[in-house]
Amino acid sequence: MSGHNKWSKIKNKKGAEDAKKSRVFSKYSKLITAESKKAGGNVSSPSLAAVIETAKKENMPKDTIERAVKKGMDPGTANIEAVMYETYGPGGVAIIIEALTDNKNRTAPEIRHLLTKNGYELAQPGAASWAFKKENGKWVAQTLISLSDADLELLSKLVEELEDTEDVQEVFTNAE
Repeated sequence: MSGHNKWSKIKNKKGAEDAKKSRVFSKYSKLITAESKKAGGNVSSPSLAAVIETAKKENMPKDTIERAVKKGMDPGTANIEAVMYETYGPGGVAIIIEALTDNKNRTAPEIRHLLTKNGYELAQPGAASWAFKKENGKWVAQTLISLSDADLELLSKLVEELEDTEDVQEVFTNAE
């Protein structure tokens, strides 16, 4: 019976790794689809080429990338738009949540529910972005806040839950 237990452990480990890869690939697929729609399917467009290159670094299969590009060129595909949400987390840390969605009326309540479940609320636009500046398409913290170990643990739990949400692309904080 020892073989059964060994297979069980391998199966569980592989399942967890596959789920993690799936989340990463679906986020890149959505990003590639959005950029493909903007670029009209032109793969040599700088923004689309950069996203494809990043996806390849994550070992995203070529056929999955091609499907996402074709999906972006399809006129029947819903418009995918970038949205940004702001909030404050444990210890007063400013948090910026960037998402790509085809339906803002679904995404905002999902994020609001996650925040409420953890004891936080969405802030007004501009309420947390003052603590960041945008460099090369990424939000970089201008002021850093040091957190206690308990607050840091709460923040990492919150960020992990947010990143597991389908539409969320990236979460930025100004925690040290």
